[in-house]
Amino acid sequence: MAAPLRLGIAGLGTVGIGVVKIVQRHADLIAARTGREVVITAVCARDKTRNRDADLSAYAWESDPVALARRPDVDLFIEVMGGSEGPARLATEAAIAAGKDVVTANKALLAHHGQALAEAAEKAGRVIRFEAAVAGGIPVIKALTEGLAGNAIRRVMGVMNGTCNYILTRMEDAGLPYAQVFEEARQLGYLEADPNLDVGGIDAAHKLSLLAAIAFGTRVSFDAVEMEGIGAISIDDIRHAADMEYRIKLLGVAQLTGRGLEQRMTPCLVPMESPLGQLQGGTNMVVLEGDSVGQIVLRGAGAGEGPTASAVMGDVMDIARGLRLATFGQPATGLAVPVAAAVATPAAWYLRVTLVDKPGALAKIAAALGEAGISIDRMRQYTHQEGSARVLIVTHKATRDDVTDALSRFGATGVVLGEPVALRIEDV
Repeated sequence: MAAPLRLGIAGLGTVGIGVVKIVQRHADLIAARTGREVVITAVCARDKTRNRDADLSAYAWESDPVALARRPDVDLFIEVMGGSEGPARLATEAAIAAGKDVVTANKALLAHHGQALAEAAEKAGRVIRFEAAVAGGIPVIKALTEGLAGNAIRRVMGVMNGTCNYILTRMEDAGLPYAQVFEEARQLGYLEADPNLDVGGIDAAHKLSLLAAIAFGTRVSFDAVEMEGIGAISIDDIRHAADMEYRIKLLGVAQLTGRGLEQRMTPCLVPMESPLGQLQGGTNMVVLEGDSVGQIVLRGAGAGEGPTASAVMGDVMDIARGLRLATFGQPATGLAVPVAAAVATPAAWYLRVTLVDKPGALAKIAAALGEAGISIDRMRQYTHQEGSARVLIVTHKATRDDVTDALSRFGATGVVLGEPVALRIEDV
């Protein structure tokens, strides 16, 4: 049997402790499946005295992750601290410089610095694996880099933030407003310290940008992702969507068109009967479409100790077996610089507009849509309240530019109260 693979784990939060438990619980299984022992030699966290529900007494302790990354008795550096800068970045760079392979769960680090880190690793003959950074326990990175490597990927799509999916499905199931469910999620510990990372779509956009890089052979371009969070979604929107047999999801979509790379992470309506429409609670789902394989749907836990640690260990075991792949599926120096394309693929749209309750108001809105080149598929008017009436419109396919034009024309009609809501209806 080959010499043991020696791990150094930086970060002993939920994921790091999950990795420790798997290594301790399944040592024999891991050795049988990889052909070598996988052992932990050293760990790192800020507080050594904290109770972590795991026996760490056999491991050397470092308070500085950079020192851990440079230890001669560490072959593989596992970074599960988080953050795009500071200790996570410095320690990862130190590990590569010291000749270590790296496994990370840090989507923010790779979304901002993935190209530079990948080039450094490949120049040093090292690998960076990051299955746990996207969709928790779902093996979507492996699917793209290995199982679907013979396909030209047409589209990547999915629900990639379990907290947002929990909030939206909880609002629907319990009939509760957004603010109340948001507070509930905060008290349950589902939200990041900065909640906007979740509900603003940033966390999910990090993940989408990584998948797009692998799928389309481009450099990571997180800054080009069009983002919109779920804060403007009301319980009425959820109910109205359900009336029309749709559900609202924070949906990520990436596709390469003749104009360039489209990347968007925005609330969308999806058909209730679709796999994405049936996704409940904190679960994640990623849909991959290849020219040969067609559509593949991957569903599973997107976070948590067990699922995320499982993904980390999958990468660890591949390295133990000797599997060495380029970070984003092909050499980093060969990745194309993407041309960012504003989303122009036509789609049907859901529009919610509150009108002054007076004769001719609806006709003015219909005229504004017509002037913008948009035709109406369905329209519903709900109960009149205190001189106003809420109108829901489902359009035929139109571009985002057309919808933006229509919304600007709404403002000139003098019959619109408040800000209209426009949500894309995704063809899934």
